[in-house]
Amino acid sequence: MLSTESERNKVSLPLIRRDGSVLTLSLLTMLLVVACRPDANTPQGAAELFLDAHYVHIDLHQALPLTAGLARHKVEDEIKLVEGQTIDAGTRKPTVHYRLLETHPDGEHSVNYLYLASITVEDAGGFERRWMVTVRREPEGWRVTNYQELGG
Repeated sequence: MLSTESERNKVSLPLIRRDGSVLTLSLLTMLLVVACRPDANTPQGAAELFLDAHYVHIDLHQALPLTAGLARHKVEDEIKLVEGQTIDAGTRKPTVHYRLLETHPDGEHSVNYLYLASITVEDAGGFERRWMVTVRREPEGWRVTNYQELGG
């Protein structure tokens, strides 16, 4: 049997401090996650939310509301192509990391972004892709209106 005799030797994260403030690991984690999430109210945030949904999480239904115009048609076509294919926790998904390479504003209502993606599939190696993402200000906010995959 193992025990500690003094409270001083124990490590714990208090739920409520003596001054009444709440501090928990889950609260800090939640704040960190929210702070790291792209802001959909900015053109770059809209582009990155789309990339996360489409390429990182492989969730086309989550990506669809972030699109308009040609991009919307592309995602709808992709949804039709994978209809009946289940992507769940058992599906071997790639690990995807991307970073912004270039920003090209096109007036005040449109921006083109170029991203470099590193994609790794477990037991199958990795490769790079470049993604060109066009974002436009639509009546409902910033939306991806086109995207292209380019070779590494």
